[in-house]
Amino acid sequence: MAEKNRTPIGKIVGASLIGTTIEWYDFFLYGSAAALIFPKLFFPESEPLTGTLLAFLTYAVGFVARPLGALVFGHYGDRLGRKKLLVVSLLLMGGATFLIGCLPTHAAIGTAAPLLLTALRLVQGFALGGEWGGAVLIVSEHGEAERRGFWASWPQAGAPGGNLLATAVLAVLAAVQTDEAFQSWGWRIPFLLSGVLVLVGLWIRLSISESPIFQQAVANRKPSPSLPIVDVIRYHWRDVLIAIGARFAENVSYYVITAFVLVYATNAVQLSKPMVLNAVLIGSAVHFVSIPMWGALSDRLGRRPVYLIGAAGVGLWAFAFFPLIDTKNFAAITLAVTVGLILHGAMYGPQAAFFSELFATRMRYSGVSIGSQLASIVAGGLAPLIAVALLDAYGSSFPVMLYVLGSAVLTLITVYVARETRGRDLATLGSADETTTTR
Repeated sequence: MAEKNRTPIGKIVGASLIGTTIEWYDFFLYGSAAALIFPKLFFPESEPLTGTLLAFLTYAVGFVARPLGALVFGHYGDRLGRKKLLVVSLLLMGGATFLIGCLPTHAAIGTAAPLLLTALRLVQGFALGGEWGGAVLIVSEHGEAERRGFWASWPQAGAPGGNLLATAVLAVLAAVQTDEAFQSWGWRIPFLLSGVLVLVGLWIRLSISESPIFQQAVANRKPSPSLPIVDVIRYHWRDVLIAIGARFAENVSYYVITAFVLVYATNAVQLSKPMVLNAVLIGSAVHFVSIPMWGALSDRLGRRPVYLIGAAGVGLWAFAFFPLIDTKNFAAITLAVTVGLILHGAMYGPQAAFFSELFATRMRYSGVSIGSQLASIVAGGLAPLIAVALLDAYGSSFPVMLYVLGSAVLTLITVYVARETRGRDLATLGSADETTTTR
């Protein structure tokens, strides 16, 4: 019956891609606003760099909420199915983003404004913590093993797709509005637009079928007193550590390249906002295309070799990235961002298939979500904050370069000791011996 009602893989990929693009649009829009506009609107009494630090602190709060979202969505996703939870996550994320666009600022309600902003950011993080695992799993569990890296990489492309969309909207507004108009009311437009995008994504996601592998697992499921997360810790704790270590350089490098660069370029180098936004816009477009290419390459070479290329690449590129920004030349800045994102794609492309192939079906949503989102707290969530603090303390980008390099070394070691997962049968994956990740 699962095969009879099975949705074509192309439609599954499209639904996941559109949904993740919308959710990442919401998430990255906040990051861009935290760098460019929130310090003045919600923390106006602080020094400029201190205000930015406070804005990025609310940004980091979203990452703290992501493991909680991963835990809750993973539990119910392993019990009720991938599709239902993907719909819930989309509604939560879109609703929170829309409400941010309606928020009064510090000038209107004082300290209540940043508190409300932080609360909505928590909802965003909670929703995204459950979104990622479900989106990559519903594709991984529909597609064939031989091309899983390629198909599963498309939901990953939703990250640069969302960043591309958020940056494009901000770039258009920056070009057609004065700074005064943008700070007064124009900044609300991208957040309010989320409401329309969510309706589109919801309509598409409701039209797809549940994962056939999950349906098969439900049909064969034996009653178990254990929660999925308990089984993950019992049988897959090594795989969780592999996912955390593998995500470290991927998270740190991405948020340094796309979020911290806005602070560094506009404050330390004194570049205009449109110039930096346009560079990120071009880089994100190339990133969007490169991710499925890296995913396809992992189907040929394996997940580990491609991932190792990306981790080593971003660690070394950090030492070229900031000097290129310092040139104040648009072509050089665009090159810095684009190459950095291409190298990041070598990790992000195979990541969905790699992580999906680590966990058994009955606990896969929980395992993938928890493993990936725990890393988000200390890696992605703190990356802009740590980078700004290092820049403030030392007045130089060199400590930030070392920070990115250190994260790359951690990921290189983690992926090197992991076992290759390419070609694993997700339907039969389940025994402790079969899922051991050490080489």
